[in-house]
Amino acid sequence: MRHSMLATAALLTLLGVSAVQAQTTIIEREVPERVIVERPESESRTVETRETRDGCRVKSVTRENEVGDRKTVTRENCD
Repeated sequence: MRHSMLATAALLTLLGVSAVQAQTTIIEREVPERVIVERPESESRTVETRETRDGCRVKSVTRENEVGDRKTVTRENCD
């Protein structure tokens, strides 16, 4: 009787382990190696630098792309 109980317990243990393994899910994703940003080749840039009477320097950079969108960034540096 004792051997049959041990055999039954071992069998149930093996079935339980296989049931646990069946519930394990592994999700693998492919990660891109690098990201490439393509910048338009037909972008025009204008740089304008001037000094004020106070001794400050003002630099303005204007960019315009092929669509006609224009962006101007101005920086002022006073030492």
